[in-house]
Amino acid sequence: LQNVRIDPSSISFQMWKDIPVPFYLSVHFFEVLNPDQVLQGAKPVLSQRGPYVYREYRYKTNITFHDNDTVSYLEYRNLFFEPDLSNGTEEEYIVVPNILMMGAAVMMEKLPNVVKIFLSAALAGMGQEAFMNRTVGEILWGYDDPLIDTINKLVPGLIPFKGKFGLFMDFNNSNSGLFTVNTGMKDISQVHMVDSWNGLKKVNYWRSSQCNMINGTAGEMWPPFMPPTSLEFYSPDACRSMTLVYEKSGKFKGVPTYRFVAPKTLFANGTDYPPNEGFCPCLQSGIQNVSSCRLNAPMFISHPHFYNADPSLVNAVEGLHPSKEQHGLFLDVHPMTGIPMNCSIKLQLNLYIKQVSGIIQTGKIQPVVLPLLWFAESGSIEGSVLKQFYNNLVLIPSVLDYIQYIFLGLSVPLIISAAVLMAMSK
Repeated sequence: LQNVRIDPSSISFQMWKDIPVPFYLSVHFFEVLNPDQVLQGAKPVLSQRGPYVYREYRYKTNITFHDNDTVSYLEYRNLFFEPDLSNGTEEEYIVVPNILMMGAAVMMEKLPNVVKIFLSAALAGMGQEAFMNRTVGEILWGYDDPLIDTINKLVPGLIPFKGKFGLFMDFNNSNSGLFTVNTGMKDISQVHMVDSWNGLKKVNYWRSSQCNMINGTAGEMWPPFMPPTSLEFYSPDACRSMTLVYEKSGKFKGVPTYRFVAPKTLFANGTDYPPNEGFCPCLQSGIQNVSSCRLNAPMFISHPHFYNADPSLVNAVEGLHPSKEQHGLFLDVHPMTGIPMNCSIKLQLNLYIKQVSGIIQTGKIQPVVLPLLWFAESGSIEGSVLKQFYNNLVLIPSVLDYIQYIFLGLSVPLIISAAVLMAMSK
């Protein structure tokens, strides 16, 4: 119990502070093969590209202990491209929706026609089209786009950034917000449980208090002696708390584990699963509208390839092949300590596109939730850390257990001998 608390004197503290597990971010893009036909109302045909793999280093700074048995910290992550693990380079070109333009078009749909006409003319003057051909590096980490300044002039405040635009600009060399978690010094059952995030006890993105709750841990460790039921964590990337459910027991390289997976209700809509009504406005089950925490852009998250989603989402495009083995997320946790041994968290980023009257660049595009990319953050304990883990939590307890039975076996004849001697002495 002492060694799983967040305490500088505990064995697990250094592991918590500077995570020794090698994490990898693997990104798969969906290239649009028929952009001209999509503009005329055809079904999008997609081809998966990648993976483009990045080594991820995580470390904590600004660690501050408080009197109420909590500790605050910022966790940073740095990403480095791994060409030997990737199927492609960051310099490769991929045809994807013009995310900024198509997103802005949907966001401006209800504005006066005169504004949309001005925007359409400005787009034409800049040579902006509904689909763009850019490199992997540009799409992920940012590219200069004069459209940003144009939108800021036409509709001030619509987008809160200037200069470059990239889907993962906030991922690299950045932190996920100020977490304050319980140290477990007084109550070990609360260790790692989130007390607040960025000073908030709950977020305000969603339409119900239940959906706005910050539940569970920060997703790194959990309290010890876990029951085979469920676990929770708060994800700043998804802007919500997530609950995973127990699937089965197993072993990871000899260490006992519980496997937790996403229930089918995780991204279900409010009709199929009423507690999720607070995440609406919803479309089909299997996708979650995250526009309220993503600058009001028409963005949705889901499992990769719309796994566990309404079949209509898969059928609306060509090229998706959902499967549990490739697209289901999981966490393998050592139940005695609450430390993950092996994990793969997978999410897909989707953009809702459609024809918007007054903006000619959107052509005759049919309304569709179009997959942009999916990514997996994966890691497992290995090397000297795994050896130490196995020795301390599997081998030594097994030896002690064995010795216990040896002593028990030896004690039986000793007790019998003592009883016989006592009887003879009488």
